[in-house]
Amino acid sequence: MYALIALGYTMVYGIVRLINFAHGDVFMVGAFLAFYAVEKFHLPLPAVFAFAAGGAAFLAVVIDQVAYRPLRNAPKIAALITAIGVSLFLEYFTALHQVFGPNYYAFPRPFRVVSLEIGGITFTNIQGIILLATLVSLGALQYVVFRTKVGRGMRAVSHDYVTAGLMGVNANAVISFTFALGAALAGVGGVLYGIAYPQINTFMGVMPGLKAFTAAVLGGIGNIPGAVLGALIMGQSETMTTAYLSSTYRDGIAFVLLIAVLLWKPAGILGKSRTEKV
Repeated sequence: MYALIALGYTMVYGIVRLINFAHGDVFMVGAFLAFYAVEKFHLPLPAVFAFAAGGAAFLAVVIDQVAYRPLRNAPKIAALITAIGVSLFLEYFTALHQVFGPNYYAFPRPFRVVSLEIGGITFTNIQGIILLATLVSLGALQYVVFRTKVGRGMRAVSHDYVTAGLMGVNANAVISFTFALGAALAGVGGVLYGIAYPQINTFMGVMPGLKAFTAAVLGGIGNIPGAVLGALIMGQSETMTTAYLSSTYRDGIAFVLLIAVLLWKPAGILGKSRTEKV
């Protein structure tokens, strides 16, 4: 789940050099859309994934058009402050009673939980669905980025925004598509989160968003395989910390890892330092 959220951070940063701090809240909206799809509309699980991913993608495109596009050529600090403002707006606007409300909601699982024990290790069908959905999403992302025309445009804009425009690439359309694609993955992550930890609220995206951002930096922000690697290291570190030390340290270990990597290799594990021309 960290990987699905981290990919949105890393793709947006790779193209427009923006840390989209509202991405964790788009993940939260995806979880709520999935909640209503199951609770109110009784949709099957594949339709729930599609509904949450589509709604999150639409929201991300609106955010880009309204908040980020006017600041495309502004100083980076302006876009960064705007991203924080959009994040706070989404959290408190959705907490209104007229929207989602401030309460915690029990996420209804659309299937019965089944456990299987192999060699003293217990697996559940929830873990299987999370793994399968994540692998399918990552495979689809790899195909889009490296095998399609729009993916070629994404790589061109990431390499050089101005030159890509001169070569006929519609940079604004590519950027909007990147926001939508990253948000769709976050929407899928929201569904998986609701299934795995069946309790949601409008501030649920804060900590997973920060940890996913940490995972993206850990692996090398702007690098898609790096985001996945960083997320795996992050999740494994949290699990091992909880098992062998204490759950009290679970959240802290994520940011200790971030500090260590920034001191040891600021570009991240798979990231590469960029040469700035004068």
